Amino acid sequence: MRALRILLITAVVLGGLFVLADRLAVKYAESEVADRVKASRGLSSTPEVSIKGFPFLTQVAGRELEQVDIGLTGAEASAGGRAVRITEMDASLRDVRIQGNFDRAIAATATGTARISYGDLAAAAQEDVTLAYGDNGKVKLTGSIEVPVLGKISESVLSTVSVVDGNTLRVRADKVPGDSIPGVEGRIRERTDFDRTISGLPTGLSLQKAEATADGLRISLTGKDVALAG
Repeated sequence: MRALRILLITAVVLGGLFVLADRLAVKYAESEVADRVKASRGLSSTPEVSIKGFPFLTQVAGRELEQVDIGLTGAEASAGGRAVRITEMDASLRDVRIQGNFDRAIAATATGTARISYGDLAAAAQEDVTLAYGDNGKVKLTGSIEVPVLGKISESVLSTVSVVDGNTLRVRADKVPGDSIPGVEGRIRERTDFDRTISGLPTGLSLQKAEATADGLRISLTGKDVALAG
């Protein structure tokens, strides 16, 4: 009985040491991943990284992580050749395969959301156009145009934002004022309607859906074979 107790105590101690070592290892790995993502994306702040699944060490030994969640702020992408700041982005990467000398990782699938403020979205729109939330899931665009006879006028329209081809944001006014006056609708739509192709997201990640909310444009993301830090 004494030998059994010693064996049980030893097993408990070793188990506890393994759990401790496992948790220390995952914290170190999360810090390393965060630093690499920060460097590769040119971020000013360190992203939050959470590696799921237990035990972590056996996942490393098999060179595949069950799930890695990443949250970051202030990333930059390109919209139609114009820089656009992504206010915040959260992504959940699953079945992450570790490659090479642990310097590269590819997720089999990924889902996430990104938010772009209306101020940052306006920077990627036409000049002298302001954007705001217009209620009911619409974006409100306001801009000035020169119209023959009428002169310079300022108009606001409610617009729908959609995703095209997995990489393009399309903004289209539902209805424009003065559409019964020849030439006016076309002139207004030159200012309010635009497409912006988004590039610079992690390789393999694409746009799925865009939704106007009170705190900015919220974009659903999805992807396959997504690079963890590139």
